[in-house]
Amino acid sequence: MTPALEPALRLGVFATVFAVMAAWEALAPRRRLAVGRGRRWPRNLALVILDTMIVRALFPTAAIGVAMLAAAHGWGIFAALPAPPGMGLRWLAFGVSLLLLDLAIYAQHVLFHLVPPLWRLHRVHHADPDFDVTTGVRFHPGEIVLSLLIKFAVIIALGVPATAVFAFEIILNATSLFNHANARLPARLDRWLRLILVTPDMHRVHHSVIRRETDSNFGFNLPWWDRLFGTYRAAPEAGQEGMRIGLDEFADPRELALWRTLLQPARNPAGLRPRRPCARR
Repeated sequence: MTPALEPALRLGVFATVFAVMAAWEALAPRRRLAVGRGRRWPRNLALVILDTMIVRALFPTAAIGVAMLAAAHGWGIFAALPAPPGMGLRWLAFGVSLLLLDLAIYAQHVLFHLVPPLWRLHRVHHADPDFDVTTGVRFHPGEIVLSLLIKFAVIIALGVPATAVFAFEIILNATSLFNHANARLPARLDRWLRLILVTPDMHRVHHSVIRRETDSNFGFNLPWWDRLFGTYRAAPEAGQEGMRIGLDEFADPRELALWRTLLQPARNPAGLRPRRPCARR
């Protein structure tokens, strides 16, 4: 895998998963949207296009290039370990890398809720008054850039193989679209699936207006970290259909404007407050 080929493959997977999730939402929606696609989708999609342009301008080779650079210089914990003698151990190292990267994303997500300046960036994601596939790509450019820098540091510190980085990036993009989808899953399937994967019903709780629900279910890929660290919440108090989505301080429909979204981290000083994850009760 070369850095030049990586963007095209990621775009192909993104477009495919996005189309599937959008069709699923249309055919079997989980909830009735409060605002709807017409007013939200152009803004959310414009934001992801802007994010992509900024990332490509600042980091042309992105995470996979950092992984290849680390490998070339022998950086990281994995590089310091003895070379595995067989393919079995190589696959084990690959799997461990995926787990550690996912744990790092979980920890980063908690941190973005806990530290007030980071929450100001991350709350752009939570300010979406509805929850559907485009919410999964609604992030402030500042958060995207900072998240990449954190990811680069983790990759260098661990010496994660480029193949694992590429696989993780594909998985993260796909699961973010999946677990933000306004798509209905049979209740029994959801109960089984959330043992190994974050489902839409599980992650939707994280977008509740109720703070103790917002500060739960931080996982994007694997649900295990929330269960392990006490941040798992099975369902919202008001139920999936009754829960309110978003942030009360940005509930005004005018907040959907792209320029307001971009300036949101610098606005509303009264909203600057510590956010501590709440354990399941």
